[in-house]
Amino acid sequence: MTAYRDAFDQAMRSPQTFWRRAAEAITWSRPFERVLDDSRAPLYRWFPGGELNTCYNAIDLHVENGRASQAAVIYDSPVTATKRTLSYRELLRQVAQFAGALSALGVVKGDRVVIYMPMIPETLIAMYACARIGAIHSVVFGGFAANELAAGSGLDYYLTIAINVEQRIYFYLPPNIDQQLVTGNHGVVGWHRNTILRGNIFWWIKKQVAPKNWEINTC
Repeated sequence: MTAYRDAFDQAMRSPQTFWRRAAEAITWSRPFERVLDDSRAPLYRWFPGGELNTCYNAIDLHVENGRASQAAVIYDSPVTATKRTLSYRELLRQVAQFAGALSALGVVKGDRVVIYMPMIPETLIAMYACARIGAIHSVVFGGFAANELAAGSGLDYYLTIAINVEQRIYFYLPPNIDQQLVTGNHGVVGWHRNTILRGNIFWWIKKQVAPKNWEINTC
């Protein structure tokens, strides 16, 4: 508690010094020009000119610094009685592969992606994959109905899964997206198991292969 209070007091006394020190612990692909731009206050800009990749800082950096074998994700689902642990090395592999799959589908920096999935490791993988290639992601919990999906708000892709399980009830998510595909201009990427579903959907099948060899099926 003392360490917290000391950090809090320092942040209050000299916020720019405090946050500069915090920023030095992060890897930047392009250094920031200054800590705070208050020239248009109250419209403040922190770390203007700087650029970083959150996926790299959250995953790659730990692998490079000797934590590759440590647990990065511990998944314990009481709903499906499933337990999984992903090391930083394995998480990096899966994130990099999925980022490659998204890139192969044409997802690029600045694209808007809605992740419509339940609380499973693949949701986290999808989030990091978007961050890795610079796509903007918005998460919609897989238990929500179709009207929670924000179609027509400038998004470019949906990421989803065929089936969600809540309280031992099975929900099929793609039909909810079908209701939102009014114009047919949105791409949809999904996980599935031996099932081809209808709709304007690009399916990818997870395999233990390099990104360039991912199998992409168009339904």
